[in-house]
Amino acid sequence: MATHAAGAFATCVSNHSEGPPPPPVPLDPAVATAFLDTVQSRTFHYFWDLTNRSNGLTPDRAPTPSFSSIAAVGFALTVYPIGVERTYITRDEARQRVVTTLRFFWTATQDSSASGATGYHGFFYHFLDMTTGKRFQQVELSTIDTALLLAGVLTCQSYFDGTEPVETEIRQLADSIYRRTDWQWAAPRAPLVALGWHPENGFLGYDWRGYNEAMILYILALGSPTHPVAPEAWTGWTGAYRWGTFYGQTHVGFAPLFGHHYSHVWIDFRGIRDAYMQGRGIDYFENSRRATYAQRAYAYANPAGWRGYSDRIWGLTASDGPGDLTLTIDGRSRQFHSYWARGASFTENPDDGTIAPTAAGGSIPFAPEIAIPALYAMRQTYGDNLFSTYGFRDAFNPTFTQTSAGGWFDVDYLGIDQGPILAMAENYRTELIWRLMRGNAHIVRGLCRAGFTGGWIQEKCAP
Repeated sequence: MATHAAGAFATCVSNHSEGPPPPPVPLDPAVATAFLDTVQSRTFHYFWDLTNRSNGLTPDRAPTPSFSSIAAVGFALTVYPIGVERTYITRDEARQRVVTTLRFFWTATQDSSASGATGYHGFFYHFLDMTTGKRFQQVELSTIDTALLLAGVLTCQSYFDGTEPVETEIRQLADSIYRRTDWQWAAPRAPLVALGWHPENGFLGYDWRGYNEAMILYILALGSPTHPVAPEAWTGWTGAYRWGTFYGQTHVGFAPLFGHHYSHVWIDFRGIRDAYMQGRGIDYFENSRRATYAQRAYAYANPAGWRGYSDRIWGLTASDGPGDLTLTIDGRSRQFHSYWARGASFTENPDDGTIAPTAAGGSIPFAPEIAIPALYAMRQTYGDNLFSTYGFRDAFNPTFTQTSAGGWFDVDYLGIDQGPILAMAENYRTELIWRLMRGNAHIVRGLCRAGFTGGWIQEKCAP
């Protein structure tokens, strides 16, 4: 049960129209350490307990029965090494799970059939049947979700570096899966990569351009030793960036915070810059830090008067929501949404009062002094309604009081939101994933071809 009485939530409406939020008050280090230990161990077990052990497929969500999300599999592959390092599981347990997963993706059917395949041209369908591993209904062959899967695959390639036969097989499978991905095929309007493809009607009419979660996609596409896109793809991607200021923070804008998190799960952008960031005088890590601070300031100002928002309770990103409906609350018409890409930026401001813990969780390395206290405050304020078996549930909305006076709480955990919480907490604490990927030849090649210089990448790029 929640730690606060339901009636208390009605008073939690603030609207600070003037002035910045108060300075952050970091948690006591011992409290923060114990809290992150709990968050990481519970979140890890979402992936370990719920993944299908026979094929390595991870559910999109739970406990609601669901299909597998290939992006969630990518996050699972990324966090298995964390489980080993934190002694949640043994190295042998992890490599057996990983090799099962990679064998499935290497041998699964790749063809243009509408229902009998798992992928095509080395890409995979966004959602797969948890048991058969075949395309779920009529979902698209997803380039970004394949990229997130491949990032997890390459994490395991770098981590399992031993001479033991299974570890050797993991590295070989990982290399084969990555090399098979035909990025040139997925660029019908070259050099940019399309969002997806359907066997029924071909490529989607949109390409990845402008700042969002797909930075990792282009780094992988540029780094391919077999089917790379042209270096001009990076210029096409950055050419649509939007630079502006939001609540005192000047940065490349993208409203949902997941766009400022996903690529950073695997790539250490501290001190390395492409031509665009060279011109702006910052790096992508600093860009994400500014986006995080802007969202906190937005929540503190709370211009729309949503319940629960404060300098300690904040964070908008893609998440579940209470439903697609309009209600009158406190004499004011409020429009709510189900799954929606919420956010706050100078680019757009899709906000219905729904907060997702992964928004703060994915920002831990950028701004630990505000992100960790935010997660802690969420747990302390909302208790078991929000933080339970597998860590943080996907989202909550204190304004939506139709089902409970205390607000709406999601029943589900989502794999694509759990992954960044766990991985980014680990990057903040030990830099594990960053360290692994700084040594991955494919990631390094992609960054070099994108024109990154300085910092740790400087000596790795051929002149």
